Order: sequence, then structure tokens, then C-alpha cells
Amino acid sequence: MHVSDIMTRKVASCAESDTLADAARLMAEVDCGALPVLAERRADRLVGMVTDRDVCMAAYRTGKPLAEIRVRDAMTFPVRTCRVDATAAEAEYVMRDARVRRLPVVDESGALVGIVSLADLAREAAHERRLLQPAISRIEIGATLAEICAPRT
Repeated sequence: MHVSDIMTRKVASCAESDTLADAARLMAEVDCGALPVLAERRADRLVGMVTDRDVCMAAYRTGKPLAEIRVRDAMTFPVRTCRVDATAAEAEYVMRDARVRRLPVVDESGALVGIVSLADLAREAAHERRLLQPAISRIEIGATLAEICAPRT
């Protein structure tokens, strides 16, 4: 099973020059908790990720309204990715290692082509549970979630 089989292809994104108000509005409109951040609005060069938690923490730390804070000031970078031809197990390993729930998917040139989430992997693991050699197991998904949720030291 490859990431290309389970990823979301139509991905909402924002530019690093957008405000956090723009990013929060987009997250609300498309019902997601994270956005890939591109170098420019019409570009495909991935430069970071911004989550709803990043938005909240930036507002708290700065004391400024979201309309006065740029995405570049709150985003996570560098961003971990996987290639479109990666296996589900490879994507799961990167998520576990990076302690992230969502992983941008890039093509051979590094352009953003999709996003795969831990939920996508969990649905695939549930679908494959009857196979003799599943590509990814529910046990692995549980271990990855436990690693992601472990307190940071």
C-alpha cells in the first residue's frame, strides 16, 4: 500500500506571508486543524506547517490579534514529508519519529501533492486487518499515537 492510495489530494494551504487570521479562517472553512505552508500563495514549494495549536500559542505569546501575526512567525519548520511513492509503513515511521499526526506528501521535485494523516493510516489498517500480511497494523498505529502523545521532556 502506497501513500498515494490513501492520501488526500486536494489540500488547502496558506502562504507564509498570510496572517494567522487568514490561516484560522481557512482551517474553519475546510474543517481541518493543520495547513501546509507554501513559500508563496501560488507556489508549490513547501516551507512549513501551521496547526490550530500554533495559531493559539502565537496569539498567547505575542498578545497580538491574529490579523497582526504572520504565518511564518508561528509555523513549524523544517517540515517532515514523505514521497508520493512511499509505503504506508514508511509514512507511519516518519510520523512516529517526527511526532506528527499529519504528513505532507511531495513529488520527486518536492512539490506538495497531498497530505496523509494518522487517521488515513488507521482507516487503512482497519481495512487490512483481515490480510495475512497487512502493510500496516492497528498495533503500529496505536504505538505511533502513543509516541506522538507522550509528554516531551
